[in-house]
Amino acid sequence: MTKHITGLHHVTAISGPPQANVDFFTKLLDQRLVKKTVNFDDPGTYHLYYGNRTADPGTILTFFPFVGARPGTPGSGMASAYGYSVGAAVFDDHVAALRAQGATLSDPQERFGQPVVTVTDPDGAAVELIAEPGDHGPAEGGFHSTTLWLDDLGPTQRLMVDHMGYAEAGHEAADGAERLRLKAPGDARGTVVDLYRRDGARRGQQGAGSIHHVAFRARDDADQLDWRDRMIAAGMQVTPVIDRQYFNAIYFREPGGALFEIATDPPGFTRDEPLESLGEALKLPEKYEPIRDRIEAVLPRITA
Repeated sequence: MTKHITGLHHVTAISGPPQANVDFFTKLLDQRLVKKTVNFDDPGTYHLYYGNRTADPGTILTFFPFVGARPGTPGSGMASAYGYSVGAAVFDDHVAALRAQGATLSDPQERFGQPVVTVTDPDGAAVELIAEPGDHGPAEGGFHSTTLWLDDLGPTQRLMVDHMGYAEAGHEAADGAERLRLKAPGDARGTVVDLYRRDGARRGQQGAGSIHHVAFRARDDADQLDWRDRMIAAGMQVTPVIDRQYFNAIYFREPGGALFEIATDPPGFTRDEPLESLGEALKLPEKYEPIRDRIEAVLPRITA
């Protein structure tokens, strides 16, 4: 096995009303709103993208904010958390600043030798801050990892190790739960995926506060098509390539139930607006421009 995934491209989640979501991620977690567009399948709903200053793959967290969304239910068969890398030199300062601003945080824990604090977002979702060497904040650090909650770790483990190039990097078990750490080679952002299982867990249900899918990086269109062939050969049901304006995407559901995407790095988020003003204007795909007035009339007003 010589080919491997290089890391996470983005994570997409579901939230309730958008303004609380914008305030939490831009003001408390210091993310930049790098793209304000609509759900391409439901243009009456925003699709908001957060990331670092230059909107690099591996820093991008996106949300579908539904005003009347029912709460999601954590459980197996879905991605259950994502973790930002925060420099160990400033980790305690970041945690203290979040507490001072009234954020809901867990007590510090240690996971595979690294300090971890979980922050609860406005919809009750777990946002993990994980200490790594350095002095970077969560925006510049980007993703450290994502966690998949599964009934059986084996089938997902085999897909990711045998066909996606991950290697086992640790195993922890206590009180009826276990966590298997997988890591892709290299030092890109988001090379870690934790597979988590807990005795007696129920299946999760999507809604506000849940993760919709996790996306892995492809270098370009040719690399993505090669991954598509490889996933089909591994028995996955993979979609055709879909144009998402800022990347091309293919989707498949991994054996444990979570939705995976493989997204291309290009063309990127400066395709339709300059870097300096990313996220300031509502950007629409060309097919929706003729109905821009109708779309803007139904979207809630937000400020970042």
